[in-house]
Amino acid sequence: MARVRYGARTEAEIAAARAAGAKLPDIWSTGVVAVWETDPDAVAAVLPPPLKPTERPLVRANISTVDLPGYPLGAGSVAVAAAHGDQRGWYPLVMPMTHERALIGGREVFGEPKKLGEVTVERDGLVVRASLARHGIAFVEVRGAVSGPLPLPEPAEKVDFYFKFLPAVDGAGSGFDTDPVLVHCTRHERVRKLEKVTGDVVLRESMYDPVADLPVRKLVELTLGEKTTDQQGRVAERVSARDLLPYIHQRYDDPQQILDGPPEGSVR
Repeated sequence: MARVRYGARTEAEIAAARAAGAKLPDIWSTGVVAVWETDPDAVAAVLPPPLKPTERPLVRANISTVDLPGYPLGAGSVAVAAAHGDQRGWYPLVMPMTHERALIGGREVFGEPKKLGEVTVERDGLVVRASLARHGIAFVEVRGAVSGPLPLPEPAEKVDFYFKFLPAVDGAGSGFDTDPVLVHCTRHERVRKLEKVTGDVVLRESMYDPVADLPVRKLVELTLGEKTTDQQGRVAERVSARDLLPYIHQRYDDPQQILDGPPEGSVR
């Protein structure tokens, strides 16, 4: 009988897949990073407990493309500066990805708020344009021109905060199958090229990705660079389901799908 592909894999096949994943080469991306100051109250409003605002109300947009052989990838994020105890980091609100493969692992393993979307990074001479779009709306767009090279930063360690959870099967009780967890994802970043961009950040209204609620009050940083990162995650603590429930709409375009549960007699 021909092999049934949905059947169980052997221990050797599982071990080989793990080994292949552990030996990935450096993957370099080209992207724009924009950092701006916004309204302190807006940052405080989007942070689920136990995350708290930092001293400076910063928003960071990353818009990158990765030229993988036969598999070009666009990846982006919009995050706000946050703190968990003494740990400073970033809390991403949305992370558009152009392919399902990049989306699934991040959501299921780390709890990243990834969604399928369109990611564009274009350079024509000195002119740069980058954008994040979903549902036909470019809700973040960076426009500008390269104004010169910047010194390469030393390798750096950066932390992102994620909440990993599963909505309750029956939609009742706390709203979750088990207590959610707060994940610290540590990224080790190396940069091989960095240029300053003179330009601006445009935020457009979107009911699905309302980052326009975090307006640009002061542009702090705008760069174009090439970098590579690796990441490791750990569960920092279990968090209150009651505290997190009011924020889970951040993860979904239509939160009713999980808050209401499936209709009686529906096909699954």
